[in-house]
Amino acid sequence: MAQQEPNYWLMKSEPDVYGIDNLQQESITLWDGIRNYQARNFMRSMNIGDQAFFYHSNCKEPSIVGIMEVIKVRIIDPTQFDTNSKYYDPKSRKESPRWDCVQMKYIGEFNRYINLHQLKEIYSPDDLQVVRKGNRLSIMPVPKNTANDLLKRLGKII
Repeated sequence: MAQQEPNYWLMKSEPDVYGIDNLQQESITLWDGIRNYQARNFMRSMNIGDQAFFYHSNCKEPSIVGIMEVIKVRIIDPTQFDTNSKYYDPKSRKESPRWDCVQMKYIGEFNRYINLHQLKEIYSPDDLQVVRKGNRLSIMPVPKNTANDLLKRLGKII
């Protein structure tokens, strides 16, 4: 049976909260704490083997900095039940959890970054949602043709 070509995603994280260096050190992480229904639904449509561009957001130069792979899907987000977590959701119940997460594996960092300003020059909002004015989603799909173009532009993985 032929292996399915991966889907591509862009997943944002603030580098001072959890950056590509953190993922590299840990190698594998739970992508938890997502509290937006549309972003959650995108995560629910991920498959094992899908790849995601790691995007540093809310920093001096927001940029695509690395790539990671989905290795486990449809995990119940444990932070929704943790009263000490900033992601605690008092309305979520163990018998009917609201929030999911995925497990991601570090693949690598790109030898060059593409910042938001450059992305806006290259792509339309239909090509890459992150360039859409007012877009605040932390997870979004990337069309395969855009993903392939990004991979060429970003260069080697180090």
